[in-house]
Amino acid sequence: MTAPAIARPPRRARRVFTGRAVTYTVLAVGLIVWMLPFAWMLLGSVKTQSEILQRPPTWWPREFTWDNFAQWFGPLDIGRFFTNSIVVALLTVLGNLVFCSMVGYALAKMDFPGKKILFAVVLVTLMVPGVVTFVPLFVMVSSLGLTSSYAALILPFITTPLGVFLMRQFMLGIPDELIEAARIDGAGELRIFARVVMPLCGPPLATLGILTFLASWNNFLWPLVAAQTENMYTLPVALSLYSTGQNATDYGLLLAGSVLVIAPILLLFVFLQRYFIQGVATTGLK
Repeated sequence: MTAPAIARPPRRARRVFTGRAVTYTVLAVGLIVWMLPFAWMLLGSVKTQSEILQRPPTWWPREFTWDNFAQWFGPLDIGRFFTNSIVVALLTVLGNLVFCSMVGYALAKMDFPGKKILFAVVLVTLMVPGVVTFVPLFVMVSSLGLTSSYAALILPFITTPLGVFLMRQFMLGIPDELIEAARIDGAGELRIFARVVMPLCGPPLATLGILTFLASWNNFLWPLVAAQTENMYTLPVALSLYSTGQNATDYGLLLAGSVLVIAPILLLFVFLQRYFIQGVATTGLK
């Protein structure tokens, strides 16, 4: 009696399995390469200066030290810089969520003279580098006497062209019938915006919030110029000024400060990544 033939998986199933294996392998390699700088930063933050500079370099610390973090929480008083960064970032995010949504709603669902021209101005503004407006913006803030204040760090970025574009593109996908029904029921534009449109805009709002928080949290050049007193420094400014001395850079202090700067961003993205991906994927769809 002959042995029964062993069933082989279909050719298409083998191709799918091979394709997935290759994809996962490439993604795993890319993830490892992407994580190497972060691993070096984290491990270097608990090394001494001499061990960081030794040749050849070593990954794992011979002796763990928390002196770098203790210096940030001790003499340098990182709590003050952290508070400044949090206040500036949160108020900037709040302003963008409110005002970019309002402008986006007007451009997407309201008819008024010059609407197309206004949207064209928004698109053109997206192409203008920030360095072009840096000096005029500083002259304006200085003329108003707002330097070394939260207003100087927040007001110039309270609305961005990218946020307006993002919200406008998403709101185009909201059915016009839904808004017209609210208007027939007697609702005003402000009530329609707050009670009908905004509850549907969770994904783009999360995306805009993450992008705005990231840009504000990592902003270095503008706070360096606008915050002319030490008590108004944000984390990136303090990280740059206090980790670099006259003769050498304290790399342990620099790496420890980098860990403290990056940690809130990673936590924010971990909690909001689902909304961020959904907002990016659905923006522009009608």
